[in-house]
Amino acid sequence: MVKIAYHSLYAHPLPEGHRFPMLKYELIPEQLLHEGVITAQNLFEPEPLAEEIVLLSHDLAYWTQLRDFTLPPREQRRIGFPLNAALVERELRIAQGTIDGALFAQENGIAFNVAGGTHHAGSNWGEGFCLLNDQAIAANYLLNKGLCHRMLIVDLDVHQGNGTAQILEKESRVFTFSMHGEKNFPFRKEVSDLDIGLDAGVGDDAYLSILKDKLPGLFERHRPEFVFYLAGVDVLSTDKLGHLAMSKAGCKERDTLVFEFCKQYGLPVQVSMGGGYSPGIKDIVDAHCNTFKVGIDLLAPL
Repeated sequence: MVKIAYHSLYAHPLPEGHRFPMLKYELIPEQLLHEGVITAQNLFEPEPLAEEIVLLSHDLAYWTQLRDFTLPPREQRRIGFPLNAALVERELRIAQGTIDGALFAQENGIAFNVAGGTHHAGSNWGEGFCLLNDQAIAANYLLNKGLCHRMLIVDLDVHQGNGTAQILEKESRVFTFSMHGEKNFPFRKEVSDLDIGLDAGVGDDAYLSILKDKLPGLFERHRPEFVFYLAGVDVLSTDKLGHLAMSKAGCKERDTLVFEFCKQYGLPVQVSMGGGYSPGIKDIVDAHCNTFKVGIDLLAPL
């Protein structure tokens, strides 16, 4: 059975100006349930992540400041949210949901986190609404437990996965791939194992052509045993922060390409949703739901 991490804290109310993007975390599972794509049995609520697992990826001093709400104001501004207990618990549950999803994917082929994709959090910093890096944490967890030895992170959010690249920069067993807007946030990039920086205005044909060219080599040369996929929908032309020009159909084709390679190589995949900031909430939810539909259709067991 396909498992999908979701917790009510994912849509935790935030200060005015931040609430709209959070609506999607309630609406995505509601839409999937309404369409009959999933049932309530597919959803699970992750527990908060244990501290010792946090520390496989994040520095003790940084984690202590998060845990004790003593992060300096300047660092809180870098994150974009004022620090509070609910926000820290939310990030702990998101990260645990990605770990749980990775374990479920090893059993069932694919698993999802309605949230996640917190790829701007580095080992000792938070940034861009990200406090703890869920997929880097999950990758290090699998390595630490000896559950996997070669992994591929495919990050197709419009923003570079700078935190993921930094946390895993010395970890040769995890190959990090980020395809993103070159002139977009974060303006100080880290170095992934493979970075593809795109010009503003890139649309479906050019984007998909590049992805089709790069994916075969990633799977063939690195020979991963597991894939983490960050499926941000801020690549849409409607996105107010993305500056690319992809349609919902093109975004769906992007997901199809990634999942088809996972199927071809018989690889389990954990999917985190990443960003999406279109003014119309329907555009965001539709594009995210397409990711679930395509992944379930191609990789879920009958």
